[in-house]
Amino acid sequence: MKLVLLVALGGAIGSALRYLVSLAAAWLFGVGFPWGTLAVNIAGSLAMGLVIGLAASKFQLTNELRVFIATGVLGGFTTFSAFSLDFALLFERRDYGLAGLYLAGSVGLSILALFAGLYLVRAWLN
Repeated sequence: MKLVLLVALGGAIGSALRYLVSLAAAWLFGVGFPWGTLAVNIAGSLAMGLVIGLAASKFQLTNELRVFIATGVLGGFTTFSAFSLDFALLFERRDYGLAGLYLAGSVGLSILALFAGLYLVRAWLN
């Protein structure tokens, strides 16, 4: 239960940070392109690489701290960072087929699922 609470707290922090980055990006660059989303995806992936790299090196992070930061804060900030890590792990294991399948499936099927959800709601409302 302690880990779940750490994830929830970290997720709240990450979500608030994502919102603030989106506001700042809209203010700085306008709303014609999703600059905020792009920024959090890139920053979250960089942060995930730093956290996991440190955790795997001489800087031993406790399981609680790793879960709080990686799953909670970064998961709330952007799930793209978790996706990036999963892809990198498959790629570094030289499991290129699975890595490609994961990449295509995650991006392609997620976008198709979004359109399916939009279609179902529009069909239901009309």
